[in-house]
Amino acid sequence: MPKIEIYTKAFCPYCARAMKLLASKGATPEEFDITMGGPKRAEMLERANGGTTVPQIFIDGKHVGGSDDLAALERAGKLDALLAA
Repeated sequence: MPKIEIYTKAFCPYCARAMKLLASKGATPEEFDITMGGPKRAEMLERANGGTTVPQIFIDGKHVGGSDDLAALERAGKLDALLAA
């Protein structure tokens, strides 16, 4: 399974939805809680090309996007291939 990283905030329904979808695929992402900001938030902004919303998801270092983007990959049948890499 590839390395999956996800930047989240507390009480974020989109973050919970993305985590649930990843868990349903047997994935255990490394989660970075940026609720209080800090260096991980700055890291996310840089990695996500200024994306400020959460979640921001990365699979093997490649920026996938947010929860809607992850769900779109699943609907298109492309998520399993990314997770199998």
